[in-house]
Amino acid sequence: MESADGQRGRDGGSQRRSPLDIIMSQIRRKRSASDRKPLGRFLSRTSDRTGIPEDAESQNKGQNPGVGASVQSERDAGWGRVCVFLQKLGKKADSRSLSVAHCDLTATDLLELASLVQFLPQLEEMDVSWNELIGGSLMTLTSHLQHVSGIRTLKLCSCRLNADDVAALGKALPSVPLLEVLDLSWNSSIGGSALQGLLGKLHPSLRELHLVDCQLTAVDAAALGGTVAVLPKICVLDVSCNPRLTQEVEAGGFKELAASLSHAVSLTTLRLQACGLTPDSLDALGNSLRCLPSVRELDLSCNKGLVGGLCRLSFHLPHITHLESLDLHLCCLTHTDLEALIQVLPSLTALTEVNVSSNKEAGCVVHQLVSVLPLTQMRRLPLNSCRLNEESFTALALVVPYLRSVDVSWCKVVGGRLPLLLDALQPSVIVELRLSSCGLTTDDLHHLAEVCRRGCVSSLRVLDLSYNGSVADAGWSALFAAGGLRSLEEADVSLRPLTSAPCSAWLSALLVALPRMPALARLAMQRWTVGSQEGRQLQYSTKNRNIRLEWDPDVTGWKTSSQEESQPEEEEG
Repeated sequence: MESADGQRGRDGGSQRRSPLDIIMSQIRRKRSASDRKPLGRFLSRTSDRTGIPEDAESQNKGQNPGVGASVQSERDAGWGRVCVFLQKLGKKADSRSLSVAHCDLTATDLLELASLVQFLPQLEEMDVSWNELIGGSLMTLTSHLQHVSGIRTLKLCSCRLNADDVAALGKALPSVPLLEVLDLSWNSSIGGSALQGLLGKLHPSLRELHLVDCQLTAVDAAALGGTVAVLPKICVLDVSCNPRLTQEVEAGGFKELAASLSHAVSLTTLRLQACGLTPDSLDALGNSLRCLPSVRELDLSCNKGLVGGLCRLSFHLPHITHLESLDLHLCCLTHTDLEALIQVLPSLTALTEVNVSSNKEAGCVVHQLVSVLPLTQMRRLPLNSCRLNEESFTALALVVPYLRSVDVSWCKVVGGRLPLLLDALQPSVIVELRLSSCGLTTDDLHHLAEVCRRGCVSSLRVLDLSYNGSVADAGWSALFAAGGLRSLEEADVSLRPLTSAPCSAWLSALLVALPRMPALARLAMQRWTVGSQEGRQLQYSTKNRNIRLEWDPDVTGWKTSSQEESQPEEEEG
């Protein structure tokens, strides 16, 4: 079942770590650069990713040769310092895009970085996210933003920013008048007066504002509404995971935000996941949506308080004529809610994605749902955790040929009936197949193997078969021996927690198959057990192909090479 936390992991990239994890990461970072592997790369818009900024020479034209040479020498030295600093972090330098996310930066590192931005005058993107040790010291960076006045994207997610940091950022915003994307998500101290002081400094150029899980209050909602109403280019507003926005004692704040949205005529994406929405909230929101035909994505998921009240929004939905994606997963929708939704779906002719997953009653209305959707343009219709029955599962097969993603996880009716679904797949369309905890049988996997062998899933990138422990060894062996998965990037065959089983009988088939899956980047095999030698062979094969192996070596009784290196030697005698 997908939750707000699961969604946050999807948008944010990783979970917060304990203080011990951060300290250990700092110790590991002190190793020399030659001992480190690159942690990532920068996106580049220049012809040479590691060269000196492309217009450095042109900027010197018309100057005295001696002065120009001196300036060029200084720039070269500065660029060299930038490269050295980033190399220590396992990064590559790029004159237009700077990403030091997940680098365990300290306040000292931030000070050094701030001294280097003057050598990046072409910088357009800066991402300093997921560095929780820089909280309280952001001013050291923001005081130098005038050197990168052309910056368009600034991300400071999960940096433990405090009120002083937010104030410093607000003071620096006038120096970056071209800013289009600002992401301050997962900074819990932003809510309150800190945010309200920042909002008034935002430029009319802003197109995206992300404030996920910032502990925003209803007072913040009111202030945010006043700001959004005067941002002429705002396209994306994401305030997900802020349940205090709609607290009953201050509910008027959210109503002010909802009312102000009617003035944001350029808005295309509105995300209100896990914001504590109620039927009353939908009334206020619906009135504004009538004025926003340009909205293409509407996310109201993980708002369990909507139960029984969806009809108060569905009345307004037909006015959003360009709506492409509607997310209502995990909203405790009743049969009445779903019927109200089905009545308006024919009016939403631009839909490509409808998500009603994790609503148990949805399993009973799949036939009606499919009958009113624009099937040929549908790309996603996740129905995981929806209590599908035989009739609804059969109805789903009608839309499967058009879907890029099929997710029926946690639906036991799939077990023994998988061929009905697989035979409807189109090889050039399907890229994601999720069948976690579906009670799959050995025959189901044999049929999947045959589908792979025929090339019917040649475009598949994600295959989730986790928590299907009832499949016999012969089924797994047949799947991996079949081939036909050259595009596969992620595969998950993990077992349920608190269970385990040996995989020696089919491990050899997997090892032989790995070279035939050149795109594979992640392989999850948690709670499968093997002997020491087989485990080492698996570790070697995945590491040699840069495949991230998610696996429980402690369950098998053997240790990975990294574990052995950290194991203290036993004293003799």
